[in-house]
Amino acid sequence: MNAPAAAPGDDPSAPRPAFTVGFDLDMTLIDSRAGIRATYRRLAEETGVWIDADLAVTRLGPPLEQELAHWFPDDRIQAMGDRYREIYPEYAIGPTRALPGAHEAVRAVQECGGRAIVVTAKHEPNAKLHLDRLGITPDAVIGWLWAEGKAEALREYGAGAYVGDHTGDVRGAHTAGALAVSVPTGPCDAAELRAAGADVVLDDLTEFPAWLRRTAPSLTAGG
Repeated sequence: MNAPAAAPGDDPSAPRPAFTVGFDLDMTLIDSRAGIRATYRRLAEETGVWIDADLAVTRLGPPLEQELAHWFPDDRIQAMGDRYREIYPEYAIGPTRALPGAHEAVRAVQECGGRAIVVTAKHEPNAKLHLDRLGITPDAVIGWLWAEGKAEALREYGAGAYVGDHTGDVRGAHTAGALAVSVPTGPCDAAELRAAGADVVLDDLTEFPAWLRRTAPSLTAGG
């Protein structure tokens, strides 16, 4: 495996990380369903348009606009997306919780000499609000990327593995030439993730540190 790339903004005098692992955000590191549900309900109240918020939170992963297309005509989707993101901090940050093992998974990468990054389809400022509030401290956060598009950031940072809960995350990892590590804590179950080609399926992130300790040597330069 090639040496991890220097990331934008990295101090060239700082030691280069031995490897990089990427993590998805929603339903991988955090359970944001309660907050997202509340945000959709507020948007419905404001607009008078019915949104089945309980249904919407069962299919988290793809970009917001894909969900809004179920409820609004095409010519309103952009404006509704802007409004959703504007009210999101008020309604979604507080109710969101870290998923079991999230803190430990990120720390495990860093304690093994690696760099942990978050690559998500979510609006980047809102993603950072979640992580800051919950005390999850990755080395970088990159937003607005979904499925194969996540490969852009994974390649840029030289990621050897990407951890996610969705089949789109599997595609993103493989497009970047990275291991697809999956957790069935979101809308896709273990069988679906395996069928999509996941290289590793863990029950949840509590299993990640032990897996990383076994695997880290193969993620390092020359591994």
